[in-house]
Amino acid sequence: MLDELELLKKDWQKREVDLPKLSYEQIYPMTKKKSSSIVKWIFYISIIEFVFWAGVNIIFSGPETMEELKAMHIYKVVMGLNIVNYAIILYFIYKFYINYRKISFTDSSRNLMRTILKVKRTVTQYVWFNLIIFTISAIIYGYGVLLYTPEGQELAEVAAQDGDSTEFWALIIITSIAITAAVLFIIWLFYKLLYGILLKKLRKNYNELKRLEV
Repeated sequence: MLDELELLKKDWQKREVDLPKLSYEQIYPMTKKKSSSIVKWIFYISIIEFVFWAGVNIIFSGPETMEELKAMHIYKVVMGLNIVNYAIILYFIYKFYINYRKISFTDSSRNLMRTILKVKRTVTQYVWFNLIIFTISAIIYGYGVLLYTPEGQELAEVAAQDGDSTEFWALIIITSIAITAAVLFIIWLFYKLLYGILLKKLRKNYNELKRLEV
């Protein structure tokens, strides 16, 4: 029995020796190519997302919508927020492109690892920016609807007549926070699915490069 175990052990060790081992020169180019492809997709998706939301905004920005915004006294704020939003998103797209170029032309695994970390950080900042912009927009529109639309004013007058305006506003605030939080969670899940898969692959590449550096 012991002799059989020894023979099996020797056979296994022989197989391990015979297995081809990939060198740094073989692993690094493959990892670099995969990472470059992932970052390129992140760059493309951010452009598609920008074009999509810009298109939606243009479609729903007719004269009637502009008049409604002016009636709610939030026209200038919304226009200013849109300018800031588009400018910062274009900045993020630019950063994605720069990171893609860096990965494509990097010449060492250490530099590639640094760029991968930058990409992950940039994507995280991009997602948080979108969540914050949505929250600010929801607050602005909620303010305009409640204070300046006929429906909002009617609700406030009914609550004041019934003598429970404090409870009314508390209920409105709690409901608004709950709805905003639910939508934010859905948006976060969307980004988690959209960019999470790509970042997971990028993290795997980073770990492979880290093993090469040991």
